Amino acid sequence: MNLNEIKHLMAQFDQSSLREFSYKNGTDELLFSKNEAKLVAEASPAPQPVVPATAPTVAPQAPTSTPAVEVVSETSATESVAEGDLVESPLVGVAYLAAGPDKPNFVSVGETVKKGQTLVIIEAMKVMNEIPAPKDGVVTEILVENEEMVEFGKGLVRIK
Repeated sequence: MNLNEIKHLMAQFDQSSLREFSYKNGTDELLFSKNEAKLVAEASPAPQPVVPATAPTVAPQAPTSTPAVEVVSETSATESVAEGDLVESPLVGVAYLAAGPDKPNFVSVGETVKKGQTLVIIEAMKVMNEIPAPKDGVVTEILVENEEMVEFGKGLVRIK
């Protein structure tokens, strides 16, 4: 792959709504990502310099950032408490819960599913990829919204 081809891919990626893109071809391997960790990095240092300068002003702000961390912990705890096996996204793309806007969802919470039944469709690079149920069971939780951007490994559905 030459430099012009890489630049062309980067330009198309920048204009797309994708958050990540990876390409492998023989010895060539590319990974583009629009995901940024700046928010996390900036959140940690910001309270440190401000606390010594004006402690009374920062004291109300420090608890504001602490509950945000606790909310993330509560979400993680809720996910681990839910019953059933997690069906994870095998690729990056847009999740669709139904075959079309006017069609019913593939599955709903409490519904019994058979192994191989379509749970979700993930669109990646204009290709619709059906995500099948890995086993027979009952859907206990749907973890994504329709047309939500999903990352590799994100939980889609929980089946008990």
